[in-house]
Amino acid sequence: MNELPLLTGAQKTQLRGLGQQLSDSLRIGRQGPTPALFTELNRQLDTRELVKVRFEVADRDERALLCEKMAADTPCLCVGSVGRTALFWRPGPEGSKLLPA
Repeated sequence: MNELPLLTGAQKTQLRGLGQQLSDSLRIGRQGPTPALFTELNRQLDTRELVKVRFEVADRDERALLCEKMAADTPCLCVGSVGRTALFWRPGPEGSKLLPA
């Protein structure tokens, strides 16, 4: 897979705005992410580019570490995190349909 593009602040803002309309499609329990979760995250990113994930972990620092791990292992970008939800983005094979060229 090609390297992920760097996003400008305006592009991240646009993606976060689109993400507000999404329901969380993945939930991570207290036991943390599983291999099946990474598989499902990859599948959803391939299909939709933008995925909202809800964490059940109470600790803020632990959630931040999980976001970094998920972004590195999937690969994708975490474009925003508020409270217990995070928004992950990866462009499709033909480029992003959500961001203007």
